Amino acid sequence: MSVSQPIAGIPARNVSRHGTLMAVSMMKDEGPFLLEWVAHHMAVGFTDLLVYTNDCSDGTDDMLIRLEQLGLAHHRRNDIPKGVKPQPSAIKYATKEPLVQAADWVLVFDADEFLCLRHGDGTLDPMLDEMEAQGANGMVITWRIFGSGGVVDWSRDFVTEQYLMAAPPMWNKGWGVKTLFKYDPAHWRLGIHRPKLLNKTLDTEFPNTVKWLNGSGREMEEYFKFRGWRSITRTVGYDWAQMNHYAVKSIDSYAIRKFRGNVNNKKNKYNDDYWSLQDRNEVRDDTMLRYSARRREIFEALLRDPELNRLHHAALERAEAQLSSFKNTPEYADFVENLKAASAVPITQVEAKPPKERDAAEIAKLMSDVEKRVGEKAQAEKKKPPQERKVQPLDMLVRGPVDVSARVPLDWHANHSVELPADPRLFTPPALIAIAEGKYARNLARNIGSLVPEAGRVLELGTTTGFLALHLANTRPDVTLTLQQRDAGWRAAFAMIAERNGADLTVSPDPVKDLAPFAPDLLILEDPNLSADDLASLLKGHYPATVIFAGLFWGKRHGERRGYEKALKAAGFAERLPLDPLLAAGYRRAGPAP
Repeated sequence: MSVSQPIAGIPARNVSRHGTLMAVSMMKDEGPFLLEWVAHHMAVGFTDLLVYTNDCSDGTDDMLIRLEQLGLAHHRRNDIPKGVKPQPSAIKYATKEPLVQAADWVLVFDADEFLCLRHGDGTLDPMLDEMEAQGANGMVITWRIFGSGGVVDWSRDFVTEQYLMAAPPMWNKGWGVKTLFKYDPAHWRLGIHRPKLLNKTLDTEFPNTVKWLNGSGREMEEYFKFRGWRSITRTVGYDWAQMNHYAVKSIDSYAIRKFRGNVNNKKNKYNDDYWSLQDRNEVRDDTMLRYSARRREIFEALLRDPELNRLHHAALERAEAQLSSFKNTPEYADFVENLKAASAVPITQVEAKPPKERDAAEIAKLMSDVEKRVGEKAQAEKKKPPQERKVQPLDMLVRGPVDVSARVPLDWHANHSVELPADPRLFTPPALIAIAEGKYARNLARNIGSLVPEAGRVLELGTTTGFLALHLANTRPDVTLTLQQRDAGWRAAFAMIAERNGADLTVSPDPVKDLAPFAPDLLILEDPNLSADDLASLLKGHYPATVIFAGLFWGKRHGERRGYEKALKAAGFAERLPLDPLLAAGYRRAGPAP
């Protein structure tokens, strides 16, 4: 991305080697936040910002008109036909807008959404380079919901720097998407979450040319070409991009928003239930701070324009006057207490109601013949005789950094002899379902006790939740347990679960290089960083009777298991145990140690 020279201190439009990169949004009374939104998305690298406004009373439209005069944005009135909601109305206008039709890449998103890129230097051009190198022409970017972080009072500080606590990445109720894609008005019409293929293009070759990636740069599944507005477990990803969604902000900010109305005209949108859904503060995510210097530089340059400066501060003063008036009423204290109670709802009890209930029959009618043929082809492939039955492990634990430092309300469920938290910071959606049903790792829990002799020793390398160790501690008090984990985040997670279960167990951070000092009868490997050579080296010091691959190790290293099995075979492990291959693999040594 290159930037032309600013004129009289005002930043100029971005210029991209990928042509026009168009952001389309719709706003109502976003004056206090508008310039931050504009500065941020200029810092991200959009060349054009097009905003539709309706019924503004705080100067948002005037600010956008001034930005258009400065060549930094485009403003359009959203004249809403009777019976039509504001957002769909704006989308319809944008679809016909010549600037949009001439754009190369388009992303439709709201005023409380800020694009955040982890890829490269945080700007669009390098990410688009890599996308195009993969032959991709779109990216499905998943929401990341950011909560209040416990902030009550109004502040003029940047939204992107005040609110750094978010929902866990694996919380599927927060997986709505927005789509950045290469636009061609002959084949697409715009949508709120994703564009839709025009009917006339469905039965052409064009759908075969559509290749969209997820937010981690992996190819999306075929069905998403035709339908869907949310990520699912198989498609979610945040490694490259996420859409930060600041729907609530502070309690005071929420109060202003509640009495302002909203761009969608949704009744009761800003109630306690909505707060519970959007006030998610389980994990700190400060990726947005990478933009702080450039965002602030652009923002301050915008304020050097006297008219923008006047309009910006007038919008702030108006919002603060509204808030002051509300705070002087008896209702304000009740409003605050109700929201604080809503914040205490555990994340697993939060409901996310869809725009309307799913109707399977209606969905089937809407599916195009093209999509049906794609589905039929996939089904035919499944019916072919398999060359080899392949079992992929079921990921039960989140991959990547783990942070449980925020003390948040959680539901705990009894699973065998252990209470586990329904905590999406640690567990994937399939695991959360199993935990709620009391069936987490059921096959392992039922068998683990029989794999340890009386007064036996167990060494667990790469302890995560400690479920197996805690279960053994409860059911086999004769067993000696030694736990190891290098990662501080997982050690903290284990400590939280052990404390809940009243267990007096600790986890060592020190790597184990020799089994001899521990002399385990059972070795449980959960550390995904352990190589086959590492395993072979460990087995030279001591030969346990049984080895189990489980947890993150089994999920990540499953495809390389032959190398590990070779090391085990050389050490005399000849028998594969009948454990659930979705969860683990177990091996027993036959005869005396070599």
